[in-house]
Amino acid sequence: MQFRKVHGLGNDFVLVDLLKDKDCLRADLSSLASKVCHRQLGIGADGLVLILPDEQADARMRIFNPDGSEAQMCGNATRCVARYLFEQRIVPREQIRIKTLAGIILPEIILKNGKFDAVKVDMGEPRLERKEIPMTGPPGQVINELLAVSNHVWQITAVSMGNPHCLIFVNDPETVPLAQWGPPIENHPSFPERTNVEFVQVLSRTEIKMRVWERGAGATLACGTGSCATLVGCVLNGLTDRKATIHLALGALFIEWAKDNHVYMTGSAEEVFCGDFTL
Repeated sequence: MQFRKVHGLGNDFVLVDLLKDKDCLRADLSSLASKVCHRQLGIGADGLVLILPDEQADARMRIFNPDGSEAQMCGNATRCVARYLFEQRIVPREQIRIKTLAGIILPEIILKNGKFDAVKVDMGEPRLERKEIPMTGPPGQVINELLAVSNHVWQITAVSMGNPHCLIFVNDPETVPLAQWGPPIENHPSFPERTNVEFVQVLSRTEIKMRVWERGAGATLACGTGSCATLVGCVLNGLTDRKATIHLALGALFIEWAKDNHVYMTGSAEEVFCGDFTL
C-alpha cells in the first residue's frame, strides 16, 4: 500500500489514494487503521485517510481513527486531502468538492505568488439542537449546561460540526490532564455516539486557546472541527466575536462563523514523507 504522511498543525494522518488502486479495500479497514496508526509498530498517525472516487463530488474521503472507528468528518484531514488533490492535478482548480459522512465539504486552495499558502474550508452550518449533536435529554440547545462526570460537575456547551463536540471553559488548557479528564467525558452516556472534548481559554474577543481530546484518537495536537465548534461555542456564550484565531499546540487556525451561518476554517496542510506499507 502506497501512502503519504501528512499533517495539519501536527494532527497527522496516513493518506492513501484509492482513486485508481483499490486493492487495500479488501483489507479490514478498522484493523488496518489500528496497525498503521500505531506509533511504535506502524507508521504512526492520528488517523488513516482514504481518498476514493465519488459521483457527486471530486473525491470521497473516509477517515478511520486509531481505535478502528470511522469518523464522520475531520477538518485537518480535509485540508490535507484538498492540497493533495490540487498539487497532483487530480482536481486542477482551487475550488474542490470532497464527500464525507457529514456531507459534501468545500475546501478552497489559497495561493500566494502562484504557490500553495493555505486551505480555506467551508465546514457548513453548525448543528446546535441536542438531538443533532447527538446528546440525550430534552429538546433545545446545550449552552453552559451542567454535566456530572464521576465526582466532578462540568459546565459544558455542545456543538456538532458533522461530529459531536463538548466544550469546557477553563483558566488554562495547558494545566488540563487530558488523559484523565478526556476519556470519561468522551464516553459519557449523555453522548450516544461518544464525543470530542475541547478545553477552551478565551484570551480576547478575537483570540482563543484550545486543547482537545479526540473521540477515538485521544490527545491530538490540533482539531479542525474542534476549532470550528470552539468558536461557535464561544459566540453562543457571548465570549468572542464571530471571527477569531484559535491557538493550538503548533500553530493557529483562523475561524469565521459567517452571516450565511456557515463556518469557514483557514489553515495549513503539509506533507512529511511517502512510502510503502505491507498489508
